[in-house]
Formats: sequence, structure tokens, C-alpha cells
Amino acid sequence: MPETGPPTLDQLRVFIAVADTGSFSAAARRLNRAQSVVSYTIANLESQLGVTLFERDGRVPALTEAGRALLADARRIGLLVDEMRARASGLQRGLEAEIALAVDVLFPTCGLVAVLRDFSAEFPTVTLRLCMEALGGVAQLVLDGAAALGVSGRVSVACPELGWRRIGEVILVTVAPPSHPLASISGPIPAAAVRDQLQLVLTDRTRLTEGQDFGVYALRSWRLGDLGAKHAMLLAGLGWGNMPAHMVADDLAAGRLVRLTLEDAPEHHFELGLVHRTDHLPGPASRWLAGRLEQALVPGG
Repeated sequence: MPETGPPTLDQLRVFIAVADTGSFSAAARRLNRAQSVVSYTIANLESQLGVTLFERDGRVPALTEAGRALLADARRIGLLVDEMRARASGLQRGLEAEIALAVDVLFPTCGLVAVLRDFSAEFPTVTLRLCMEALGGVAQLVLDGAAALGVSGRVSVACPELGWRRIGEVILVTVAPPSHPLASISGPIPAAAVRDQLQLVLTDRTRLTEGQDFGVYALRSWRLGDLGAKHAMLLAGLGWGNMPAHMVADDLAAGRLVRLTLEDAPEHHFELGLVHRTDHLPGPASRWLAGRLEQALVPGG
């Protein structure tokens, strides 16, 4: 049996053209080549691979079992080469090969999904890595260089390496299940009543906000690093707490949660901004992504 040789990209393209058009003559017209050149190329490819790709007994060539199996490989190789060429072309234009994005868990999920979907369509050759964090977690990833771009709350610590620009806000509302003791109090709830009830608090897993409490009023609190876990515990009646309005809108409408009005605790608007290292110059894909993230926070945007 002859030794299998490496096929060329041109041979694979001719192979795919014959399979797609159903004949050597049609493939020749598609490729703008002589039919004899197409036939010779396929014969050489079969010799190199050591298998017969097409049955030539009938009026038109038919793929053999080996031909059908290897056609899938040929298509996959062709796609990889096309992707490589597209990526190289993008790099020549200054397009990033990869972007690491960190986003605060308070960012509206529907808006983020739409941005990521559009990014994949707009920049198919750019690899996007996503990480979701709370509070100072996003800034820490950007500060450490693990993320090139982030969306987080205002950076409250002195970090000259970080730049932050406001792009919008998320409204936080105080909620509890209707069976909770605080839900039975009419009118603004006194601070004394709030202090006696367990508060569920989203906490920071980094030290950027160490020693700082945001909207904590109760003497007893559970600190949670996961917003989904906090949501589930609120629904289970384990405590009360603040949640993004967009995340609990359905729960409030269905009566699974109720809004609480606290004395001296007005509705909280949590600012979100783009955070980046000041020594890093963003590329075109990063700038597009930043603009779309900002647009996603515009009401009705």
C-alpha cells in the first residue's frame, strides 16, 4: 500500500468542488480550470491518500464511503484555514486576537446577552473571555491584568492604574417575601425593626472594598458572593435585602416578593462604569464592546 502523503489545500478545495457540484466538468467551471486539471488533481489526491474518493462507473462521479468520510475532514480543514486568514487580516488592521471582559453581576442579563451575541457576529475572529464578579471583583481582575475591560461600580480605592468612566446605573430595590415580618409593616419601616431582621448582603471576594459596607442596616447578615444564591434565599424567606429591580420585576409582579420602604434609606441607584488600566490602549473590538455595553444601560437602548 503506498505511503499516505500530505494533501495540499488546493487539492482539498478541488475535492470539495467536485463533491458539491457533482461532476468534474462542473467543478472545473466553478474553479475556472480545465476539466483535465481537475481530474488529474483528484487522481493525485487519491494516490497520496491511498483511497478512492469517487466511483467513476456511472455518468457522474459518486462519493465512495471513504470519500464521504474524508469530505467532512476536508471541509473542516478549509474552514480552519479561512478562519486563520480572517484572523491574520484582522491582526494586520490592529484587531485584537482576544479580549478578556469582566462584568459586575448587577449588569442586566438580557442586555449583556444581546451585546455578546452581536459581538460574536461583528468580530468572529476575536476570542472573547467573560468573567462575572461582584463589587470590587471586576476592578481587581482589570488591575491584575486578567481582564482588559470591565464594567463595575465606582472604584472607591485609590488606584492610579485604573481608569473609570460612568456609563449608566442599576436601580436597587429592597425586597422580602410577603410572609416576612417586615412585609407586614405599613408605611416606612423603622430602623429598629430592620436591625432585628437577618439581611442578605452581596459581598466582595477581594480586598478592594475591605471594611466597607454598602447598604447594610441589620445587626445580623449573611454575606453571599453569588447574586443568584441571594435571590433564591430571598424567595425562600430566609431574610430581606436589596436586589436589582430588573432581576426581581417578575417576582414583584407575581407576588413572590414585595417591596419594602425603609426609613432614611431611599431608592438606591448603583452606578456602573467602564474600568480599564490607564496604561492599556484599547483596540477597535474593545472600543466597539465598550460602546455597546454603554448603550445596553440606556433605558430602552
